[in-house]
Amino acid sequence: MKYLKKTFRWFGPSFGVSLDEIKQIGAEGIVAACQEIPVGDVWPLENIVALKKEIESRGLEWSLVESVNIHTSIKYGLPERDAHIANYIQTLKNLAEIGIFTVCYNFMQLIDWTRTDLDYILPTGASALRYNPIAAAAFDLFILKRENAKVSYTNEHYCEASDYFNGLSTIQRKKLEEAILAGMPGSRALIALDDFKINHATVLKISKEKLQENLAYFLKAIIPEAEKIGIRMAIHPDDPPFSVFGVPRIVSNYEDIKFLLECCPSPSNGLTFCSGSLGASADNDLVKIIEDFGNRIHFIHLRNVSRQGDGSFYEADHLSGSVAMEKLMKAIVKEQVKRKQNGLGIVDIPMRPDHGHILLDDKKRHNDFYSGYSLIGRALGLAQLTGLERGIREGLAL
Repeated sequence: MKYLKKTFRWFGPSFGVSLDEIKQIGAEGIVAACQEIPVGDVWPLENIVALKKEIESRGLEWSLVESVNIHTSIKYGLPERDAHIANYIQTLKNLAEIGIFTVCYNFMQLIDWTRTDLDYILPTGASALRYNPIAAAAFDLFILKRENAKVSYTNEHYCEASDYFNGLSTIQRKKLEEAILAGMPGSRALIALDDFKINHATVLKISKEKLQENLAYFLKAIIPEAEKIGIRMAIHPDDPPFSVFGVPRIVSNYEDIKFLLECCPSPSNGLTFCSGSLGASADNDLVKIIEDFGNRIHFIHLRNVSRQGDGSFYEADHLSGSVAMEKLMKAIVKEQVKRKQNGLGIVDIPMRPDHGHILLDDKKRHNDFYSGYSLIGRALGLAQLTGLERGIREGLAL
């Protein structure tokens, strides 16, 4: 039976990790996007072809897209959304024309992910990403200055955030701001705080139910077209999977996933299973999500998080932390067995390691790559996950 397809996310030649380096670590496929195209515009066929040729020139495969980002007009249900949906469909057709049939995307508001520390030093000396709810509250209350934000927090939480913020130097306050405004993979540019505030004020007026309605509208428009051309859409969960800065989350738990898959039933309407995003909440039963929605999982991100008692978490080693990675891998392999037996779905599901630590020689080029996307840390994760998968297959006699 086929193994999981080992893939690696690549952001282009100018972002610290080369295709030649990725090839050396044993990755089979590349996860990439036409990042130079503004969100909402059609990806021209010539740009897609050029990127595919660049990847293939190194003997690698462009396995799937991450991400074709969704314009805010679609997320917020604005009048111009239909035009942007039409552009999105044309991009999918262009991708299918050159043989790209899996597209990861997300419906997150404001930013793609939220961390409060991009250089959290572990006892080993390696560096990881971290989310601290007190630091996030301090940003919300005293940098973002969200209207009526204080009512979102208990008095104890407010006082902790106030003490934390007052204890920061000017440089530390700026570092916290930059960490949060850096949550857009694919660009080194920080989101401007003023732009963040405007966007934030807009999304605060939209309820969770309305955001779900907007997601359903999008899916009902694109999934029939995706199904015609063989495209598999794979939505990424919210990161973290709980409200931050008062913004609702709509792809954070079992019920959210059930809603989005049922609102537009189709093999083309699927999920990117991200163990780190979903695993940041102790309430999520990750094995059950795989077991119940496994036939709609089109892409897998495997990473681990260590949840702390104060609500914080940091990106742990791939095989340690709060997520029982061996149980997840066993559930994934069992899903592959089902697919092989019933002849439905891709057996060699693409998988990539995610958010590797910064360690060893990567510390010398820390500023060359995106936070979480070091070379050696992710290479270590890929090796660990490959060994885990093989061990589980041996145990199951597959």
